[in-house]
Amino acid sequence: MATTLATDRPRLWAPARHRSFRLLWTGQALSLLGDGFSVVAFSWITLSLTGSTLTLGYVLAFQAVPRALLTLVGGTLGDTWSTRTLMVASSWTRAALMAAVGVAGLTGDLTVWMLCAAAAAFGAVDAFFQPARVSILPSVVDEDLLAPANALLGAGARTAAVVGPAVGGVVIALTQAPIAFLVDAVCFALCGLCVARVRTRPRPQKQQAAPEKTGPSLGARIREGVTYTLRDPRLRTVVALDTAVNFCYAGPFTVGFATLADQVLRGGSATLGVLNGALAGGAVLGTLVAGAVGGRPRVGLLVAALAGWLGAGMAVLGLAQSTPVVVATVLAMGFAIGFQGVFGLSWIQRNIPQDVLTRVVSVDMVLGYAAAPLSLILCGALAGTGHLALFGVVAAVLAATGLAVLASRAVREMR
Repeated sequence: MATTLATDRPRLWAPARHRSFRLLWTGQALSLLGDGFSVVAFSWITLSLTGSTLTLGYVLAFQAVPRALLTLVGGTLGDTWSTRTLMVASSWTRAALMAAVGVAGLTGDLTVWMLCAAAAAFGAVDAFFQPARVSILPSVVDEDLLAPANALLGAGARTAAVVGPAVGGVVIALTQAPIAFLVDAVCFALCGLCVARVRTRPRPQKQQAAPEKTGPSLGARIREGVTYTLRDPRLRTVVALDTAVNFCYAGPFTVGFATLADQVLRGGSATLGVLNGALAGGAVLGTLVAGAVGGRPRVGLLVAALAGWLGAGMAVLGLAQSTPVVVATVLAMGFAIGFQGVFGLSWIQRNIPQDVLTRVVSVDMVLGYAAAPLSLILCGALAGTGHLALFGVVAAVLAATGLAVLASRAVREMR
């Protein structure tokens, strides 16, 4: 792969020398830790109240649907208002919600409908935090620090995604479910305090001004963000690959892993845990290596390489019968996802104007949200015919994605 790296590239830990970045990193880690807590807490307390997995599905859906529907709104407001303000307001609102659920649980006043309402409110408020946490970075660090900064943030996010549910489970096991909500509230409150102290560069005057009454409506600005994303072939390709990776995460890395562990490797839940750990560990390692390498490689070629690499990995998973081979393959796939993710995200932050960046990020997120349930349904159906069909179809989709990327000269030359 042809790659051009900067001669004087910053070291991986260079962004950590900046106080605002340290505060941002800590705040994002606490928020994502809280997200992991909330999944376990909502699940456990719902089952404790009702004993019904169907009700649990309703509660989790009440959280997921508003998040998906409002992410474009959150992204649009982030291009007009302060992303830091949105993050702080979202964090403190989520802290209040989690504290209220925890107190209601401890007093015995909590009902299923209260849980559904809290889950819906949580998902709605979270939709304003997620696009902002991605688009705030260019206003915190210099452009040449974007890659290592994204690497450090990505490593923290992936670690928090693993640690959060685990610690949440321990807290519930040692105490009770409502206490987990209170701990969750503390995480979000501390996140808000950290982000509130982040110092960001001021936007250009024309972006600071409040929108005029005669300005475009919210719907028009959402359409503008979607149009901007789809119009640029380079950006369209990055977003398409992100959607494909989310497709791979949702179905093959959940239904597929479970099928492999149970029906092929015969290792049960322990093997499933090893596979998930290998994926997460590989992604963290790839993220950190990308940050250490730095520079500006040809992102278009990285995108094509990732699609091909994941496609080959899916093919191996469909044919492999050995646990070491499967674990090594999953580790390599996770590494590639983490490595490319740093450069792809840095490219978006570096090349998209600040007045539309958060909307572009929100479009990317919404497509990922849409890909997840479709992937789960498709992979669930394919798993019934055998794991080879499941991984084979996904491998073919990824291979076609890689070839489509290589067909565009503009995309191949992206840096």
